[in-house]
Amino acid sequence: MNTTGAQSAAARPQDARRQAIAEHVIKQGSATVTELAELTEVSAMTVHRDLDELARRGVLRRFRGGVSALPSTVFESSLDYRLGVHVAQKEAIAGTAAELVEPGMSVMLDDSTTALALARLLVQVGPLTVVTNARRIVDTLAEHGEIRLIGLGGEFSRTHDSYLGVPCVEAIEALSVDMVLVSTSAMDARMTYHQEQEVVLVKRAMLRSGTRRTLLMDRSKMSRTALHRLGPVTDFDHLVVDEGADAEMLAEIREYTDVRVAPVVG
Repeated sequence: MNTTGAQSAAARPQDARRQAIAEHVIKQGSATVTELAELTEVSAMTVHRDLDELARRGVLRRFRGGVSALPSTVFESSLDYRLGVHVAQKEAIAGTAAELVEPGMSVMLDDSTTALALARLLVQVGPLTVVTNARRIVDTLAEHGEIRLIGLGGEFSRTHDSYLGVPCVEAIEALSVDMVLVSTSAMDARMTYHQEQEVVLVKRAMLRSGTRRTLLMDRSKMSRTALHRLGPVTDFDHLVVDEGADAEMLAEIREYTDVRVAPVVG
């Protein structure tokens, strides 16, 4: 195995362990180092290193002898946190969503990690026009000549690694695209939600700019609510979700929109 491959293989158990720690603390509210060492079957010293990294990412808060969860609006918005959760599901959703995109289309992507997974696949579809407020999507597509890339400006959010605010909304309102593909933090059978109002304003503007609208949701976000209503499910032409989502809920949603279930590998 080459050096890069060895480092990648070594990182996977570490990432999985840190994700398990984060999910346990978020569920319980707080935890001690001893408790987390027993949970993950590693030494207390290793747990301390994991907690230092999770605190640096803004996912958890350290205190003497343990750690507590930050408010949901903090850790759910953190890009570093979102990049590490439900990765296989997001990649599956991205693969199915990519089938909706045809060469020559103009598409708008939000700053979700599922949209980032989709952007990596769009380089195989071109030529395309891609509009986004997400810095990492811009970085992903910048070197591909068949992608006409339009970056949406605004106030840069380090938490989201994207551009938000009134200038971003105004830039979106000047455009009209064939398809908008977005994700959000929660939905039920009738409504979609997000916990941050500035993000809601940008996503609403995006949805207004698209001829067709596609919602990308892993099943962990379903049957949940958040503080702000984004819009009704009927606003979307397609919902793409990973397999394993609640069958009764999907049956109800199919009364309002097209539902596509993405098979998850592994």
